[in-house]
Amino acid sequence: MLSWLEKQPLHQGLMPLIFPHALRHVGLAFLVPGLVVQPLPSFFATSVAYGDFVSGVLALLSLVALRARWGLALALVWLFNIVGTMDLLNALRQAEAVPDLGTTWYIPTFWVPILLVTHGMIFARIIKEWRRSSNSLKDQAASV
Repeated sequence: MLSWLEKQPLHQGLMPLIFPHALRHVGLAFLVPGLVVQPLPSFFATSVAYGDFVSGVLALLSLVALRARWGLALALVWLFNIVGTMDLLNALRQAEAVPDLGTTWYIPTFWVPILLVTHGMIFARIIKEWRRSSNSLKDQAASV
């Protein structure tokens, strides 16, 4: 699949990587009483739940912007990817809450690894494309 993604135009290649993040509203489950063993530390529950929600909304906006080829689509993808990565790193640094996650255990064990990998792939794809276009501009300038 990686080679297929690399062959796609940037806007098209980013969409499958961003799509799983559109489901990040699932993190709001940390705020639902009864889904966790005991009330989670409020700082963890609030920051992670709303961080996931904001990341999910930014992912949806990024998908719409990429599909519609808005001029600010890549800037929105950058914003989404930075905010989403920071949210996941914030959640990971608070790993002491994991034993209290109750029925939401699948979020850090299933979703977080997928999300971290796709964030890395998005950064790699954008940076690779930026370098490619930067080298192309240098080549054009040198030939003039």
